[in-house]
Amino acid sequence: MSSRKITRVRRVVFSLYMSGIMSLMMSGIITLINTGLAEGFFNRWAASFVVAWAVAFPLVIFIAPLAGKLADGTVSHLLARVEDHS
Repeated sequence: MSSRKITRVRRVVFSLYMSGIMSLMMSGIITLINTGLAEGFFNRWAASFVVAWAVAFPLVIFIAPLAGKLADGTVSHLLARVEDHS
């Protein structure tokens, strides 16, 4: 498998894991805040998670490269400032 194809597959797998973990955690926390541990909590959480993950996965695929570029630019800017003060 070519290096380029491995990078593409890794990006999709990373997006799957990252969006799943974040959706699980955020939907659980927000459901808990909004409804408490009342009866049916886990059913509400599961429904919220499915919707959140369905939205988050494609967003992560498209937003992650932008976030990476923004992070690279921020770090470069900060490093340049640190070097200027040295």
